[in-house]
Amino acid sequence: VQLQASGGGTVQPGGSLRLSCAASGSVISIVAMGWYRQAPGKQRELVAFPSRGGGTNYADSVIGRFTISRDNAKNTVYLQMNSLKPEDTAVYYCNADLVTPFGLGSPENYWGKGTQVTVSS
Repeated sequence: VQLQASGGGTVQPGGSLRLSCAASGSVISIVAMGWYRQAPGKQRELVAFPSRGGGTNYADSVIGRFTISRDNAKNTVYLQMNSLKPEDTAVYYCNADLVTPFGLGSPENYWGKGTQVTVSS
């Protein structure tokens, strides 16, 4: 089972990027997929992740600028990031709760390797 993130890069302040994360391998079903990030010298933090009760939890700092979406047919989650700021610079990690043959029917949590996003003029 693998989570492959892509779409990172360097962008000027105010610009946009779209991150993608595809789950591959022995995935039976996806319970939830979302995004975290870790800036240099800081702890990893939630960016956007589906909540148990429905809807999505977003970090306060990205509300109104970032949008998460999912393509179930492709086992892929996206993060559209608009109006990027220098403080959005971080490694962005995909995270997912997946049901696989190895979890005996219970979902397990997986992390992708991360993709670098740099916002700089």
